[in-house]
Amino acid sequence: MDAARPRTLPLSISGVIVGTALANLYEKYNLLIFLLALFTTISFQVTSNFANDYGDGVKGTDNSDRIGPMRALQSGSLTRQELKNGIIISISVSLLLVLALLYTSFGLENIGFFLLFGCLGLLSIWAAIKYTVGDSAYGYRGLGDVFVFIFFGLVGVLGSMFLYTKFLIDFSWLPAITIGVLSVGVLNLNNLRDFESDKKANKNTIIVKIGYESGKKYHYALLIAGFVCMLIFTLINFSAWYHLIPLLAFVPIAIHLLKVYRTNEPYLLDPELKKLALSTFLLAILFYIAFN
Repeated sequence: MDAARPRTLPLSISGVIVGTALANLYEKYNLLIFLLALFTTISFQVTSNFANDYGDGVKGTDNSDRIGPMRALQSGSLTRQELKNGIIISISVSLLLVLALLYTSFGLENIGFFLLFGCLGLLSIWAAIKYTVGDSAYGYRGLGDVFVFIFFGLVGVLGSMFLYTKFLIDFSWLPAITIGVLSVGVLNLNNLRDFESDKKANKNTIIVKIGYESGKKYHYALLIAGFVCMLIFTLINFSAWYHLIPLLAFVPIAIHLLKVYRTNEPYLLDPELKKLALSTFLLAILFYIAFN
């Protein structure tokens, strides 16, 4: 159970919740699509968590220098083969859920959309695995932030909306960017926390490349960009006081930003990962309430 990392799941489904809320603006809603999209996203995240545990464990990145919860392979609670089996099972479940979701959303009459989103599903599974697994793992080359922004933000929000509506609108990019940069913020916190151990293990994250202090400035930029995009979206769509509700989620995010600003020791950032992830999930819930 620990290898599945349940605490990462609320962040992973935030994009689906926001995308569903955007679809609701056009009175497009389907409970089965919503449930299948949630389960599909969760299965992608579990696959990623299993693969991340395996990849970092095999490479020796998860070692005694690492700060944070001990991983399954690192602790010996699961063997390499058991983790491999878990990855295979989670991939199989993901593929079945993708097929069910796309058939429910598009049927066979929209075969073009079916195939396009089928490719996105395969890319999502590939991205989940290749973050840390293999010699060409993109997480070891400083590309994790890019993939998180694309799949948690753009694909998560816009893709979810499209499943209901079969169209996109210009301003839908704004909340997608917000969820994307906040999700990158969570990854960035992880990389700030693990700065020293990643550097020793040759895991060249953006933080290893630019340094801890510059990484903190990068973090501020991510959070501020998320707020600005959500504020602009709110102003564009404002018609009642309750449309301001999602902005309340940025109160704990602002408190978190101050905490990061005042923290000079990487290991002290560990509790902030959960706070930012849950604040992003809160934003998604409040967004759904405000624009449902």
